[in-house]
Amino acid sequence: MYKKAKWSDDYWLLLMQIYLQRPVGIKPMYSRKMVELSLELHIAPNVLYNRMCQMANLQTPRIEHIWETYGNNPRKLSRAVRLWREMRGYGNAELFYDGVEVNETFERDFKPVSEGTAITPVMLTLILDLYFRLTPITMVKETPEVQELARLIKVSPQDVVEAMAVFQHCDPYLKRSDAVDNVLLEACNEVWRRYGNANTEDLASFAEQLKEYYK
Repeated sequence: MYKKAKWSDDYWLLLMQIYLQRPVGIKPMYSRKMVELSLELHIAPNVLYNRMCQMANLQTPRIEHIWETYGNNPRKLSRAVRLWREMRGYGNAELFYDGVEVNETFERDFKPVSEGTAITPVMLTLILDLYFRLTPITMVKETPEVQELARLIKVSPQDVVEAMAVFQHCDPYLKRSDAVDNVLLEACNEVWRRYGNANTEDLASFAEQLKEYYK
């Protein structure tokens, strides 16, 4: 279920710190720092990205004041961010977020789909994008594109191939009727429902954004 987290003015400081990291400027929506902050604040990456754009454009007097106070003083900014993290929930993050609405769906996307595997829904989304670029006969670990994706997301080529084999059972065009017993099946089915029947160009564009997380 989608839930919306509350925004705090302190969050501008956390975004500013990321914005000022080299190269200075608006960071990709799914860059690792942006995603890590999203998980920390329980706020989806697209929301933080939009907020960073607002910050860069000085859209409110409050943002202008924050820039005047911290923009040219990285030490002061670092101290403020460190103090916020020390004070957050007085050491009890669960208490701090008690009553705050959370988008748990996006958080699960960056967590392993089950015990015993490192594969996450985000990885499966990237694998599905590659799935649509290959034919079944080329979905093997020797295929250069498979090896390249495996290196990017830091899994073995066999892991990528295994996920593709599961996706074949999700693909209505292949009409696979043989049984499959794999821990990835439920997650692959969910990712297929989300992206498998959509425009492959839209999926490809989204996949390019997600790759920023692994760079």
